[in-house]
Amino acid sequence: QVQLVESGGGLVQPGGSLRLSCAASANIFSFDGVGWYRQAPGKQRELVKTLTRNGVTNSADSVKDRFTISRDATKNTVFLRMNSLKPDDTAVYYCNAWRVGYDYWGQGTQVTVSP
Repeated sequence: QVQLVESGGGLVQPGGSLRLSCAASANIFSFDGVGWYRQAPGKQRELVKTLTRNGVTNSADSVKDRFTISRDATKNTVFLRMNSLKPDDTAVYYCNAWRVGYDYWGQGTQVTVSP
């Protein structure tokens, strides 16, 4: 069973930065892709950033120029660097990894952007 464990969330002021980490229990290149999603209170879960095995990224328009997804294969870890954070970025952030027919999720980490 694949496990994904997020860390790095917290409280940050508007304009600040955070880096989220997602440690996988499997080789991250064994997945077709990895990514980050978020869910704000009262809203549906939405895509933030994804990264395929071949290095193709996909991004929500709202974060395209502010957030960066990356990976460290030696640590089987996926990162989400978030800059210029806004109150609208407040949400629970979830790590995701997928293979054909399989979808894996972490437990989520809370990010709160507030003065």
